Amino acid sequence: MNEITAGIGGYRSTRRQFLIQSAAAAAAAALAGTLRAEASAAKAAIPDDPLYTSATRLAAMIRDKKISAVELTTLYLQRIEAVNPKLNAVVTLCAERALSEARIADEMLAAGKTRGALHGVPCTIKDSLLTEGVRSTGGTLGRKNHVPSSDATVVARLREAGVIVMGKTNTPELTLSGMTTNLIFGKTHNPYKLGYQPGGSTGGGAAMIAAGGTPFDIGTDFGGSIRGPAHFCGITGLKPSTGRVPRTGHIVDYGGYFDAFQVVGPLARWTEDLELILPIIAGPDYQDAAILPMPWSPSSKVDVKALKVAWYVGNGSAKPPTPATEAAVKKTVELFKSLGATVTEDCPKALIRESQELRNALSTADGRAWVKRMLRKYGTEEVSPVISLLDTPRADAAEFTRLAEAMDANRAKFLGWFKNYDLIICPVNGEPAQPWPDNPKALPPQPDNFGYTTTYNNTGWPGVVVRAGSSPEGLPIGVQLIAKPFREDLALAAAAFVEAGTGGYQKPAI
Repeated sequence: MNEITAGIGGYRSTRRQFLIQSAAAAAAAALAGTLRAEASAAKAAIPDDPLYTSATRLAAMIRDKKISAVELTTLYLQRIEAVNPKLNAVVTLCAERALSEARIADEMLAAGKTRGALHGVPCTIKDSLLTEGVRSTGGTLGRKNHVPSSDATVVARLREAGVIVMGKTNTPELTLSGMTTNLIFGKTHNPYKLGYQPGGSTGGGAAMIAAGGTPFDIGTDFGGSIRGPAHFCGITGLKPSTGRVPRTGHIVDYGGYFDAFQVVGPLARWTEDLELILPIIAGPDYQDAAILPMPWSPSSKVDVKALKVAWYVGNGSAKPPTPATEAAVKKTVELFKSLGATVTEDCPKALIRESQELRNALSTADGRAWVKRMLRKYGTEEVSPVISLLDTPRADAAEFTRLAEAMDANRAKFLGWFKNYDLIICPVNGEPAQPWPDNPKALPPQPDNFGYTTTYNNTGWPGVVVRAGSSPEGLPIGVQLIAKPFREDLALAAAAFVEAGTGGYQKPAI
């Protein structure tokens, strides 16, 4: 971490000075924030501290010249230096480059110019997404020293909006596990309890966001890899609809039928940042053929009290929730009831079970050849024990076709059930963060810790996770808010309402 200290130069101002300078700007930004419908006008009490406030407010502070991009980037680099030895969340740091870009951002602002809505705001990026000139490994040994010559589409769009990339965050190998560890960088730890897991596969980003080391991160979600870490680390995360955000430049190239399960989306401390970031990274790039030119509607147009809400606690397939998890879901339900929303306990257990069984069968239908093909492509010979390479019986073409048709039929039946509702409230996971095992090994094809999330990768629907409670040990517990296809606005409005009602993110003691 000496690069941080060396790159900071003369910028030695304290956080206390920044807090004083930012107070007026934060108050102004709060007034200028997006207004919700009258029924959901309350907002979470977002702190003024630059390390724990929102990226939305940081961008306003920079525009109003209450803090410079160099000062802000320096603060975050210093925070990374302080907490990363405990967390092992940031695996590649580019401090000098980030500070150089921050100086350019300040010079532009002094000349009356800005690049976009996030001008001068620093962030981190999951290590499975390509970053031009910055090592991008995907957690696999074959790419241990890979430095790409171009950015992933989402990274390029963030840079165009003015973002400064500070570094890359840890992921399990090829993102194929709920446990964030790999043979290059090792384990990432949960900032609420060291020695505990942050979830995966966007575990590095979630841990560093929660610890105040980055305002936001961009992750990926194949079965819960944004939503799970958001839950375990007490932050918020958005899994967009299938077809909303380009995946071009994601190191893990699933291809074929599996592409329908994979999405790219943001994680942050506060829900207002998810709404700011999504329109920046969304839309066709004319490289990812699955991305549609769908319109975007702001969540301010959503009347939360008019929503028809379905909710459930257990889904009949995943591990039953702990009492604290059940309490967090029911607390969230009561918020909507108190608002006057129509709330119904309803869980399509048979559809969920069928969906998960079909996904398991599809993911192993080629004998896991798709995983082995990626490993060969990247020249990886030694593989992390947390991903499964077990040979499974191969389905013939007729069987694979039957499975694909059955999955499509299952999606149609899900839509038929969901037509009576606008929103689903359910657990993200049956339990809070768990300790790291002594010898992490591959999880089964459909592990309990993805049992509440994979269903909505299968359907392609958007979902937001927001903190709604705590375990008896003080570990975060999130809830999952699922909306209809391309109704991220509805899920975000509901999440902001829950965040205001429960308090949302709470700073860990680290």
